[in-house]
Amino acid sequence: MIPFKKITQLLLLTLIVVMGSCTKLNETFNSSLTSSQAASSLGVAGTGLLLQAAYADIAGPFHSQDQLFSLEENTSDESLVPTRGGDWDDNGVWRVLHAQTWNADHGQLLSVYNNLNKLNFDATNVLAFNPTPAQTAEAKFLRALSLYYLLDLYGQYPIRNPGDNLLNPPDVKSGVAAVDFIISELTASLPNIKATNPITQATPDAVKVLLMKCYLQKGTFVNRAAPTFAAADMQQVISLGNAIIASGKYSYTPNYFDNFTVDNDVKSKEGIFTYMNTTGVSTNNGNMAGRWNMTLHYNSYTPNNPNAGWNGFSTISDFYNSFNVTGAPTAFGPNDTLLDTRLGGRVLSNLNSTKTSGIRPGFLVGQQFNENGIPSKDRKGAPLAYTPQIAANMIETGSNLEVTGIRVVKYTPDYNAYGGPAGNDLMIFRYADVVLMVAEAKLRSGDVSSPTALAMVNDLRTARGAAPLLTMPLVNTASVEDPNTLLAERGRELYWESYRRTDLLRFGVYLKPWQYKTSTDPKNLVFPVPNQALAANPNLKQNPGY
Repeated sequence: MIPFKKITQLLLLTLIVVMGSCTKLNETFNSSLTSSQAASSLGVAGTGLLLQAAYADIAGPFHSQDQLFSLEENTSDESLVPTRGGDWDDNGVWRVLHAQTWNADHGQLLSVYNNLNKLNFDATNVLAFNPTPAQTAEAKFLRALSLYYLLDLYGQYPIRNPGDNLLNPPDVKSGVAAVDFIISELTASLPNIKATNPITQATPDAVKVLLMKCYLQKGTFVNRAAPTFAAADMQQVISLGNAIIASGKYSYTPNYFDNFTVDNDVKSKEGIFTYMNTTGVSTNNGNMAGRWNMTLHYNSYTPNNPNAGWNGFSTISDFYNSFNVTGAPTAFGPNDTLLDTRLGGRVLSNLNSTKTSGIRPGFLVGQQFNENGIPSKDRKGAPLAYTPQIAANMIETGSNLEVTGIRVVKYTPDYNAYGGPAGNDLMIFRYADVVLMVAEAKLRSGDVSSPTALAMVNDLRTARGAAPLLTMPLVNTASVEDPNTLLAERGRELYWESYRRTDLLRFGVYLKPWQYKTSTDPKNLVFPVPNQALAANPNLKQNPGY
């Protein structure tokens, strides 16, 4: 245990790094310390506390419904937030995301930018305090994680290194230099990442997954209007992914939704990098409760009435239909779980439940039922039956106010902390994504190696209870929701996991119209740099069109 005196010293030294320069301190605390003396006095254990603080920073941008999730999902065809009377208006901030009519003053763009940079600079801070090789490697992984998302979202990122004068604004990287720097940092860190680390810390496989994403996205980061895919980059994706697959450490979880339950840390066989949350413990808890509250109706869970949900987030019917929803459900599986081959086992039918609440995971459409099989009602006493139709302007009025929109429950509720702090661990990197990235790289390389991309995807579909596909092109640029493409398969497997915007960009269809979105302005291929950030750092440049 770190003694109180050492913790006090650690807090002082952290303040020094954030606020001071890297020379002798002007303000003293009994004596003056140079930065090297400060680093030496902190010690390995103290540096470990700084590293823990950087890990805790993941909670900020990765959990809440108004953070990275919103920018990745609400700007895509997977999610939108209609205004329902006085609820979810917020001066239109949600609607402009789906309509792609945002500007540089949008509050979520600033909040995500700041939270990702907190992770960026706190991870950099670790490097200034004589970390061990293992601590250095983990700090560089965490910094690379933040830089990857900053580059993806904003097309550039600020970067500091130990020894930089903190009175000067950080340097900024963009384009090829930006992605090459991230790749170099990850490559350098890989040999020193401990293979014995838990999946809530950086592991060699977590580093490999982030490298895969960098190589797969590299040509998109450089030219978003016309992404390219160099053969050498695709081979890197295949090699890295095959190493993860061949390790035998991961397999498909028999029940798809066990990847997202409160005990997913035990039940999931697919987690590669996760953020641990503990039921009822608020410290460093990202609180996944928002993921079900944001979509469910106020009356969804009677014991919590009227706080069972916030009645907001929905999906569009065209995306739902890409699951080929036809016919009747097929069979019940273990633990009263409905296996539905119409939907690839990844969306459960809305049948009566004998469980705690009546809430089933997946896509909720039609009449809802409570835990006793009794039809639920909305706040006006009308049947609580979700409909696919949403007002064209995403502003609901009248009798449909509370029931429009297909609802999505990806993370199933933690009923011991329904409103939070919930215990579901956040899946950041998952095995199924690795398989799909390898399949994509194979297709982009001519698909000459064995097993073929189609065989890999069909193995995944078989594990989910879905029928095999006969053919599988990458994308149908004339129809974003074509169900017979790899893009559609990624949507079916990874929906509402904060991937969709990035996928649509890489597959070249982000500017295509879809329900409730007609804008095709090329400037939307990258978000604007928040105006406040531009004012604070003259090295940042606003993206074209904003």
